[in-house]
Amino acid sequence: QVQLLESGGGLVQAGGSLRLSCAASGRTFSIYAMGWFRQAPGKEREFVAAIRWSRRNIYYSDSVKGRFTISRDNAKNTVYLQTNNLKPEDTAVYFCAATPNYCSDCRMAPKYNYWGQGTQVTISS
Repeated sequence: QVQLLESGGGLVQAGGSLRLSCAASGRTFSIYAMGWFRQAPGKEREFVAAIRWSRRNIYYSDSVKGRFTISRDNAKNTVYLQTNNLKPEDTAVYFCAATPNYCSDCRMAPKYNYWGQGTQVTISS
């Protein structure tokens, strides 16, 4: 089992930045990839960014490319999501996810076995 704990959410004005963190514990040696997803009220959960743990392949959704950066710290078993130039439409609960399984397309939520509780990000206009 892998446990995930997100932090770093909050309320910021449009154009601002937040750094989200996701600390993994448990069987972290089994992690193949980690990702960030978000869910806004009344909408389905959507992919934001993902990173393969060993190969460092990185994926972004078109809506955040150029504004968000995913990174990882192996020593701390932590993945980060630096969010810049935030927009009101970025408002959502952001979830961290991890999978021990190979994924050719690590942007698909069903590929992930483990999920955090989520952290709220609210952008005011």
